[in-house]
Amino acid sequence: MDIQVIPYINEACWDDLAHKTVIVIDVLRATSTIVTALAHGCEAIYPVETVLEAKQLKQEHPSWLTGGERSCKKIPGFNFGNSPFEYLDDQFAGYPIILTTTNGTRAIRKAHRACTILIASLLNGRACASEAAALNKDIVLLCSGTQDVFSFEDGICAGQIIEELYGAVQGKDVELHIDDFGLSMLYAFRHIQPGMTETLLHCSNGKRLTKLGFREDVTYCSQMNLIQLVPIVVGDRITALPVRQSQLASQYH
Repeated sequence: MDIQVIPYINEACWDDLAHKTVIVIDVLRATSTIVTALAHGCEAIYPVETVLEAKQLKQEHPSWLTGGERSCKKIPGFNFGNSPFEYLDDQFAGYPIILTTTNGTRAIRKAHRACTILIASLLNGRACASEAAALNKDIVLLCSGTQDVFSFEDGICAGQIIEELYGAVQGKDVELHIDDFGLSMLYAFRHIQPGMTETLLHCSNGKRLTKLGFREDVTYCSQMNLIQLVPIVVGDRITALPVRQSQLASQYH
């Protein structure tokens, strides 16, 4: 099984993604928020690239909710921003959410030629790796990055998933072939794993979010394997995969 890690969106060629399992990562904060929202009762999430697309979809479906950010800040007129803490209660349970973010939703749309698109963060890395391994196809880990620049936390999450993939295929007749960048991220993950929260607080996006008042978001998003749920893209929406015991493992307090 070939494992490729792509450092940011514009490095992804369509041919690299076609007919493969693509795992989209945007730890701070889009994929962490998606995982959290679905774990707390959101019916489905509709990822769109632009604010205009989100507003047009809202006009077509007035009862749907809107969420998203630009430059880490909530979009004016939207119901929610991109903080996972906004998605921890039941005010949107059963409702679809239209979501647009600077990088994460763009990466999801970029992966549309994949055979299967899964959504991963540190919060659900183990569950996502288990599901990807079960699909038994070559895997591409697509890091969203930030404005077409590599983001450290996304790479570390890719390393986490590769580590979990080793566990998922243990005892099976499967050999993992990991590209050099993936190996680098695996070794980096192993090195910083004991200090994950502190590391994320000191990376570029962690510092920026902290400066903007979102330090607790970084702390929350740094937790590993908190949620045993795998979001999957089906058509134009993201839903929780209803197999392999996708459920909330524990509650963040």
